[in-house]
Amino acid sequence: MSGFGTGALGRVVRSGVGRRRVQTVVIAVAVMMAVASAVVAGSLMVAADAPFDKAFARQNGAHLTAEYDPAKASTAQLEATGRVDGVTATAGPYPVTSIRPVDGGGGHLRPVTLAGRSAPHADVDDLELSLGRWAEKPGEIVLTTQVAGPAFQPGSTLRSSDAADAPTLTVVGIAVSAGRSADAWATPAQVTALASKDTPVTSQMLYRLDSADTGGQIAAARKKLTAAVPQGALLGTQSYLDTKRAADTSAAVTIPFLIAFGVLGIAMSLIIVGSVVSGAVGTSLRRIGILKAIGFTPREVVRAYVAQALIPAGAGIALGVVLGNLLAVPLLNDTEQVYGTASLTVAWWVDVVVVVAALLVVGIAALVPALRAGRLRTVEAIAVGRAPRTGRGQWAHRAAGRLPLPRAVTYGLAAPFAHPVRTAAMLLAVAFGTVAATFALGLTSSLTAVAEAGDPESRAAVTVFTGTGGPTVTRGPAPAAGTAEPPAAADPARVRAAVEAQAGTASYYGKTQADVTVGGVSGTARASLYEGDSRSGAYEMISGHWITGRGQVVVPSRFLEKTGTELGDTVRVTHQGRTQTLRIVGEAFDTSDDELEIHANLADFPAAETGVLLVEVKPGVLATEYARELAAEIQPLGGDAHANSPSEQDGLLLVVQAMAALLTLMLVSVAGLGVLNSVVLDTRERVHDLGVCKALGMSPRQTVGLVLASVAGIGVLGGLVGVPAGFALHAYVLPVMGDAAGTDLPPSVLDVYGTPRLVLLGLAGLTIALLGALLPAGWAARARTATALRTE
Repeated sequence: MSGFGTGALGRVVRSGVGRRRVQTVVIAVAVMMAVASAVVAGSLMVAADAPFDKAFARQNGAHLTAEYDPAKASTAQLEATGRVDGVTATAGPYPVTSIRPVDGGGGHLRPVTLAGRSAPHADVDDLELSLGRWAEKPGEIVLTTQVAGPAFQPGSTLRSSDAADAPTLTVVGIAVSAGRSADAWATPAQVTALASKDTPVTSQMLYRLDSADTGGQIAAARKKLTAAVPQGALLGTQSYLDTKRAADTSAAVTIPFLIAFGVLGIAMSLIIVGSVVSGAVGTSLRRIGILKAIGFTPREVVRAYVAQALIPAGAGIALGVVLGNLLAVPLLNDTEQVYGTASLTVAWWVDVVVVVAALLVVGIAALVPALRAGRLRTVEAIAVGRAPRTGRGQWAHRAAGRLPLPRAVTYGLAAPFAHPVRTAAMLLAVAFGTVAATFALGLTSSLTAVAEAGDPESRAAVTVFTGTGGPTVTRGPAPAAGTAEPPAAADPARVRAAVEAQAGTASYYGKTQADVTVGGVSGTARASLYEGDSRSGAYEMISGHWITGRGQVVVPSRFLEKTGTELGDTVRVTHQGRTQTLRIVGEAFDTSDDELEIHANLADFPAAETGVLLVEVKPGVLATEYARELAAEIQPLGGDAHANSPSEQDGLLLVVQAMAALLTLMLVSVAGLGVLNSVVLDTRERVHDLGVCKALGMSPRQTVGLVLASVAGIGVLGGLVGVPAGFALHAYVLPVMGDAAGTDLPPSVLDVYGTPRLVLLGLAGLTIALLGALLPAGWAARARTATALRTE
């Protein structure tokens, strides 16, 4: 015999691949889906592995961002700070100011830090343009991905403020700054022109340090910089550690989820690919015996059947790598937006590892049965290959025959017991598919609950600015479109009276936010203070209860962890020199980025004033019309009102939901292909029996029922196994994700499986099995009786 791929051996390989077209396609498609899901999961895991550190290192991000008063420190003095001990590189000084842009619809964005740079590249904070170009002249602006979002693209316009003479700026580019040194950039001259009395120009310096791993090292560098410039020149600094903490938390949340899907995908790939390939080789034993009879050696037989598996698998691997890269790109783009990284692509080594692993799995799966076939004697191979062992599964046929069901159905129900190994592989495939569907449904439901629970203020229909205390800090990057700037002064009592008198007012409560200090904790904490019945704006409670009166405080999980306190303990809170002792009555599910936050009664802090009123309107009242009429009443009083837009889900939650949907679809498809392959093998092996049944009067519809019944029991059992396993996986992964985000989870986030959902999910296994068997069932029903009887 000649070498592999030529001569008689090559003809055997090509003939086997071409003759078994269905199995060839199933192997190719199953391997393609398995490889594609592995590429997607692997790419996302790589993207979630320290994304900030990688982007920060690539851009030479600033360990310390400092702002100076240009009136007290000259350019030469600022440049000289680059020679301070411990500083390894600098960039700047750049002129910096703050603007409050207005979009094309008149909506106010959050305040934006605008820096003046003539080019994106620098020794420190070497920016990356993801879209467009850099600002080259006045009237042009470059936004970060966080500010731009989906609303702004190159060519969009915005005004620098709501003043009548505010200049219009054209967005010419979208840039990424891993260290978040600014929110937007323009030419230095443009920044200077946009400065005002309230937002004067300051000078920004960016520093790289030789030691910046801890807050203490950053503080030491800050002290040296303060001493290097005139007194009072250093206005403030920002450490990269704060940005890193937020980015790492976002990345850590996705890792448990990706690991769960990755393990499911690997297990599914092993089961399906192994079952498909070993089944293809196992059903060719009679042909193997014939090959031996005409002179093929055992080694050549092994090589031939391994090659017959590797050829379609190789095509599937190639297509799977391409498909996986195409599917990963949009998810990586979303991940780039969330993590603030740049130029995320599928790592080349992920493709290489997946290809090598897939080839190894296919090779081993084909080699094991091929070696068994190679060791068989010629006569034995021919005899074994003709049909499954005659006595296997007879007890199942006798038991099923006693059921009050049509004979075709009972025959199908007993059929899986003739091939217990193949049936076990099909059962595992269906079970894993059901696990993926159950876990994904629970995950997306939990994330939706997280989005709803994380922004309780959005539940109010209308927000009213009283003109004192300032607006409530929002959770998102910007207030809803159309939000007006709160006036500088107002008459809160008259504003409140106008709200009470306004037709359509159902209820309202007051809220403001203030910086406070907490006994035993360094630094400041943010206090959200409530006036009136605030239950409609309460956070979801993990334990305890919401504020019901004076002397009470509700805190998030990370507050309890950081302070070592628990429910029932008291804390001393100081605001503007006045200290109150408050008792912790509840643990709130608060996902804000603040290190410490408390929720308390406004009456406990006499120096604080209500900043906003959050209003619920009566049924049938339009919030926009209500807000318009109320605004006309209170604007002369110094107040304002706007209708709240529906809260948008956090970008990270949307990305995770998209990942879950895509990976689940792929895993369920692979499970269906596993069923398809097994049923094809069973149908081909029993084609002579089907011909006999047809000759005795079995109709095409009964034939379809027989084939579908052969997988129905497996589908039901797979659902019964998969649903509890998916439920358990959800119960394990969600708390791990919560721990990564620094919070426990309330029951509303964890208890998302109701009885109707569990029942429907229990049918998922049956659905996967039936869908996978439909194609071979149709083939069996259409096969002619004479053709089936002649087929061996």
